[in-house]
Amino acid sequence: MAATFFHQTACLHGWPVDVPTFGSSRLFRKLISTRFICNASHHKLYPIFASVSRASVVDHTSSHSTSHHSSTESALILIRHGESMWNEKNLFTGCCDVPLTRRGVEEAIKAGKRISYIPIDLIFTSGLIRAQMTAMLAMTQHVEKKVPVILHNESEQATTWSGVYSEKTTKQSIPVITTWELNERMYGELQGHNKKETAEKYGKDQVHEWRRSYDISPPKGESLEMCSRRAVAYFKDFIEPQLKSGKHVMVAAHANSLRSIIMYLDGLTSQEVTSLELSTGIPLLYIYKEGKFNSRGSPVGPTEAGVYAYTQSLAVYRQQLDDISH
Repeated sequence: MAATFFHQTACLHGWPVDVPTFGSSRLFRKLISTRFICNASHHKLYPIFASVSRASVVDHTSSHSTSHHSSTESALILIRHGESMWNEKNLFTGCCDVPLTRRGVEEAIKAGKRISYIPIDLIFTSGLIRAQMTAMLAMTQHVEKKVPVILHNESEQATTWSGVYSEKTTKQSIPVITTWELNERMYGELQGHNKKETAEKYGKDQVHEWRRSYDISPPKGESLEMCSRRAVAYFKDFIEPQLKSGKHVMVAAHANSLRSIIMYLDGLTSQEVTSLELSTGIPLLYIYKEGKFNSRGSPVGPTEAGVYAYTQSLAVYRQQLDDISH
């Protein structure tokens, strides 16, 4: 049976917001097999079963092969999207769906080079194009050369039409799951307005409070606390189980959804998280081991010895890829 997600439909300030549903084709179910049920009265998603097969780290057509690492250790890569066209114009973007600038594209490619020797089995992105572009562009730089493939299960027809029916191709693909829960904060009536002009209109202190306080929201928008509730709940229910099973995960998202997740990973207070700055296009690496997340900062690049000394499995993975490439 193909992977199926059952999600509730929400409505945000008059706009219908459907939680994306994800599935697998007959062959993608080998990569993801997950079923969820929703308690609609409490608006929470409960995982019933989740597993991802232990696909080969490298192409089986090679004379060499690499087994997956211990299920007790996995890598988590967090990337804030590259510069968007509204970042460039200094506009409040929030949940408006705008693409990357040329600089944003370059940032995404540079981010990919930094993580090109770190294993990735599964990618989660927000539902917004700037995060999806960042993930896709970053993966063009990965040494394994696996192709990220967005899973579609909006309808039975979408699942059928987007199916992958080649086992060889499936082995050289990485499933990409998109979800609105990882979207940026919804900035309400500020969206589309210039930040400088907004500060002149409402005062710098008021705008700073809207942007940086934890529990105060802009007009008809989300506070960081509200964003954190949805992003962290999704991380716990959907992403963390994959890490616990030994899968290596990349998350491409936004400043505030990633702040929320880092708050959870690092145990930050509501005061500490408001001062946390995340640069566009800079990946952050965490190692999950024995129930704990250990921050390793940002990899500089594939030649950086320190990254691969963090864990034995990363060092082995890099060496095996080097052996195959040579």
